[in-house]
Amino acid sequence: MQRFARTQRRDFLVASSRVLAGLPIGLPRFAHGMLNPGEADQGSGDQTETKHPKAKSVILFFLCGGASHIDTWDMKPEAPLEYRGPFQSIATSAPGVRLCEHLPLVAQQSHHLAIIRSVGASVSTNDHHAGYYYNLTGHVPDPTFLSLGNDRRPYPDDWPFMGCVVGSRVQPRSDLPNVVTLPHKPSKAPYTRPGQFAAKLGVEYDPLYVDGSLETPLQFQAPSLALTGDTTASQLQSRTELLQRMNRAQRDLDRAARQSHWTKQQERSMQLLLSAGTTKAFDLASESEAVRDSYGSTVNAMSLLLARRLVEAGVPFVTIFWKENEKIADACKSEGAWDTHGNNFECLKKHLLPEFDRAFAALLGDLHRRGLLDQTLVMVTSEMGRKPKIGDPRSGGTSGAGRDHWTHCQSVLMAGGGIRGGQTYGTTDRYAEYPADNPVTPADIAKTVYHAVGVENLQATDSQGRPYQLLDEGKPILPLFA
Repeated sequence: MQRFARTQRRDFLVASSRVLAGLPIGLPRFAHGMLNPGEADQGSGDQTETKHPKAKSVILFFLCGGASHIDTWDMKPEAPLEYRGPFQSIATSAPGVRLCEHLPLVAQQSHHLAIIRSVGASVSTNDHHAGYYYNLTGHVPDPTFLSLGNDRRPYPDDWPFMGCVVGSRVQPRSDLPNVVTLPHKPSKAPYTRPGQFAAKLGVEYDPLYVDGSLETPLQFQAPSLALTGDTTASQLQSRTELLQRMNRAQRDLDRAARQSHWTKQQERSMQLLLSAGTTKAFDLASESEAVRDSYGSTVNAMSLLLARRLVEAGVPFVTIFWKENEKIADACKSEGAWDTHGNNFECLKKHLLPEFDRAFAALLGDLHRRGLLDQTLVMVTSEMGRKPKIGDPRSGGTSGAGRDHWTHCQSVLMAGGGIRGGQTYGTTDRYAEYPADNPVTPADIAKTVYHAVGVENLQATDSQGRPYQLLDEGKPILPLFA
């Protein structure tokens, strides 16, 4: 019996305990001292009540690598050729708003868009790790990003990802986790990007990571929800009953708060594993061929379609990190995404912009037709912009036609969730190098996201019971809202 129980417990934990880091549990209090969702939404006494409609969900589309703002949303047709490049701008469905000629479908949806062109995110390292951290958390990277560079791992006391903050502050609306990330966890270990985790909030608020592949874009799998071997749901249920008996005996010996948290996480794990809703939400094959075709056939396109399904299922925060295509890595002198150190214009024109244009325009149109856009904040950002002056020494200089990293300035797109479409906010200088009018920072962007979903009180307590603010810097950009 002892050997049997040990085996059953091991098998169960293989299936369930791996999900624990991705499940937002509505606990009264826990080790890291966050307020529970009911308390958090009440706001602090000195906050004024928001008047705009609160977004129920957020879809964050993160263009990994550093998307070129000057070639897409903030073109400078009057700048010298060595800055502006060969791309032309086109009119859009929003009067006075012009976008890159290689974004014709997004141009048709621009009446939904707010383009924030004056985001200044200068960091001393000018690299990906720090750019991720700043744009995902709203916090300026600490000195370890400069001293460690790409060796800087995620730390438990990092500031939390804005999605995890939102997920920790709202009540679950389905059997699914409050925060889901797909189709991968950037970047490859051991150089995993900081800023995408709950960190000091506690692992129970980490996203559920869902994997997709370039080869099978319709198939998504949450590794932490996959049963091992030939285990069936009914077998798992019987093993659960055995584990419950074991846990009751354990609770008689240990009444500590951590044990209570562990038990709640186990229950949440089982709810996910046995839920028919979980399977249904991830079943892209049930979508019509016409809908799938409108998004495109790539894993990034299908990730946006899955994001729409997760929003429909009640998930408050979904993040899509653009998955690299290694087949174009050599041509672009990059990892196969938006880090276009070489052949910037060919890579954008042939690969990156057509894929983005089709998928993102389809998402906006799909959400609008289904009546979901008003209650879903959609955001596009990246860890940095690209250097406006063409020519990266790492790819042959001017002849290599690449753009280097540029953390001093970038653009952010927002749509839905109370945002007034068809507008631009802020400007950059004549070369798109630095913000000019209405400069903002990633902290302001994060505060705008919190404002849109009605998270006004950002107070938390640490493990010693001491209060602190999750984000002191920044203010919501209120003119964006209708």
